[in-house]
Amino acid sequence: MAGRAVVVGAGIGGLAAAVGLHRTGWEVTVLERAAVLDDAGAGISLAPNGIRALDALGVGPAVREAARRQYTGGTRTPGGRWLSRMDGAALERALGTPMTGIPRAELHRLLRAELPASCLIVGAEVESAEDLDADLVVAADGLRSRIRTALFPGHPGPAYSGSTVLRAITAEPVPLDTDFELTWGPGAEFGHIAFTDGRAEWHAVINSPAGVRHRDPLAVLRRRFGAWHRPIPDLLDATRPEDVLHHDIHELAVPLPCFAVGRVALLGDAAHAMTPNLGQGACQALEDAVTLAAELAAGPSLPAALARYDAARRPRTQSVTRAARRAGRMGQQLTHPLALAARNTALRLAPSGATIRAILRHADWTPPALDRCLNGDADRAGEAPPAPARTVR
Repeated sequence: MAGRAVVVGAGIGGLAAAVGLHRTGWEVTVLERAAVLDDAGAGISLAPNGIRALDALGVGPAVREAARRQYTGGTRTPGGRWLSRMDGAALERALGTPMTGIPRAELHRLLRAELPASCLIVGAEVESAEDLDADLVVAADGLRSRIRTALFPGHPGPAYSGSTVLRAITAEPVPLDTDFELTWGPGAEFGHIAFTDGRAEWHAVINSPAGVRHRDPLAVLRRRFGAWHRPIPDLLDATRPEDVLHHDIHELAVPLPCFAVGRVALLGDAAHAMTPNLGQGACQALEDAVTLAAELAAGPSLPAALARYDAARRPRTQSVTRAARRAGRMGQQLTHPLALAARNTALRLAPSGATIRAILRHADWTPPALDRCLNGDADRAGEAPPAPARTVR
């Protein structure tokens, strides 16, 4: 089954959905609200399920080449004591794929490279899915999805998690002893992801009221984290102030009743925005994309395919959303000294394979097979600029 599809949103999930649909014979248009594709978002750590989804889409080899495999790291206290260690080699043996770190901009570029240049339209404000000229509409328009709001007007929408995140990619390489780390203090977390070129992405998550912003965010972070173990001060010192991104963390705490309404399929944050505490947000969106393309390719009708997509994706993603919320409450958001001490002791005493088993709960996913109806490769996104803006009402 194929036809004309419009994907609303050119984030990771939307681009991945477009790649999957394009590869299975659909005529795809991607409408992106932003007028300029700045690919903001610093870096991303992809779990094996995300890499397997990219493999199913045909993008896995290029991502592996551009990404740094994560074999060493774990979780520490602000003073540097290890609470748990990550054995990336053991994870790779278990799943055949390691954790990997890559700049989001590079992942976006690799996904766009799999699409015809003419299919991406930037500056396109989509007010409603009703008037889009398509057999299928994929709502991948993010946390504050307008399409989701129109389909579920009684849904409360995103809820603030109680935490805010500041993050950046360093402007220069930083000597690092590990590929990936998290450090937990009272109501705060600092983590880093190492990249192939020696630079690193860092993030600082802090309990905070929503909407608080700082004139000099690096100065605020140095006061909060400057006494924490190295390389945390080094990462902040290697960062330009203008590169720091600051976003409050929201989630869909109230789950949606379904991910498909009529000819519309919801995907990624539009369907199941979650906190980042498990690092599964993008991975689940990639799973969505592969599953949607596979179910549509299997036919026999759009309603049947979308019903199967909903049945496959809603239970899994909503379970991961709940698990991510619990992980945040037991990790970064803890503030009481007794609770912190109990958690840290439990982590230190946990068996060596506990970290691997925790990752396997969510990362052990096998993608459905896609019918690779490959279209011509001559017209790629890197060979022409995106189409100009238009407004869709």
